[in-house]
Amino acid sequence: MTKGRTYDVIVFGATGFTGRLVAEYLAEKSRDAAAQAAAPPPFRWAIAGRSAARLAEVKAAMEAIDPACASLGVIEASSEDAASLERMAGEGRVVLTTVGPYAERGEPLVEACIRAGTDYADLTGEPAFVDRLLERHHEGARARGVRIVNCCGFDSIPHDLGVLFTVTKLPAGEPIVVEGIVRAQGSFSGGTWQSLIEIMAARRRRKRGAGAEPEQGGRKVQALRSRIHYEKALRAWVCPMPSIDPDVVLRSARELDVYGPDFQYGHFMQVKSGLQLVIGIAGIGAVAALAKVGPTRELLRKVRAPGEGPSAEERARSWFQVTFEGKSATRRVVTRVSGGDPGYSETAKMVAESALCMALDRDRLPARAGVLTPAVAMGERLIERLQAAGIRFELLEG
Repeated sequence: MTKGRTYDVIVFGATGFTGRLVAEYLAEKSRDAAAQAAAPPPFRWAIAGRSAARLAEVKAAMEAIDPACASLGVIEASSEDAASLERMAGEGRVVLTTVGPYAERGEPLVEACIRAGTDYADLTGEPAFVDRLLERHHEGARARGVRIVNCCGFDSIPHDLGVLFTVTKLPAGEPIVVEGIVRAQGSFSGGTWQSLIEIMAARRRRKRGAGAEPEQGGRKVQALRSRIHYEKALRAWVCPMPSIDPDVVLRSARELDVYGPDFQYGHFMQVKSGLQLVIGIAGIGAVAALAKVGPTRELLRKVRAPGEGPSAEERARSWFQVTFEGKSATRRVVTRVSGGDPGYSETAKMVAESALCMALDRDRLPARAGVLTPAVAMGERLIERLQAAGIRFELLEG
């Protein structure tokens, strides 16, 4: 349906902090691939946003990276202008959006992509938004053969694909238990802060288990009971991580038989000390309480405005590791997914490779459509792309 489209990938939100990092990654990738092959750029792409002047600035910056970006597409579109979203969706094979908070701004673009038959990737970590898309748009997207893939950044690719990588190292047909432990150092942008406030404000309105699909064929999929505890092997405290990641992992497990007949997953964050743990819990609790009240929520929004983010030096010092222990009846394995700056540099890489995977690797992807997780939509092919891009997937033990 999309073979005749003008662009393979459109980056919507390219004038924002994360969107510009995505554009820089694509410009560098296109330049390097063309130089190695002594051929035209390997994919056609465009930047999109609501400000023509700011888009012109981004395009000029991309031309400084890759002179071939002189022909880079520029599309004016706004989340508040449905007609502009329709036009944009009709021009690309995949629309990649960094425009959040998604609960406020994301649904009209999803609707436009489904109508246009265009695949979609985003960076949301907002459970309520994903639940809404599953409820309202999964069947429509599936009927149109469209992949709507949420959570294509640090939320939740290292965890979703890391668990998929882990279960493929275990024997087929056996019950599986996986625990993931996250360690990371990094900062956050204004856009991420705004989305976090939206998540905290919406958390009380979310029904437990919303968006979950029933297990099929007698298979069981469930979350491990989680608790704060001290891990002697790590010499550190671990606590349940309040993110969308375990929801995404469990959705993938419900869809894919490779996770075994009985699958359980626990998701934790490693903390250096008991004091750090107490401070972190108190801080999260305070933000959650303030985000639920209108006046204080607006004050929180002013802490960091959209478009602001960590410097290149801060990003260079940032890193992440997610270590998984997987156990079946007859085998134990330990794996790890790791990389650099989780929130921005690596997130830009993850979502860009997700969009390229859907645009260029269609013949190698699972024949699935609807509102999907990265593991269900792209699976091992996306792991291969991310490994080639420098994100490490390692088997440490077993």
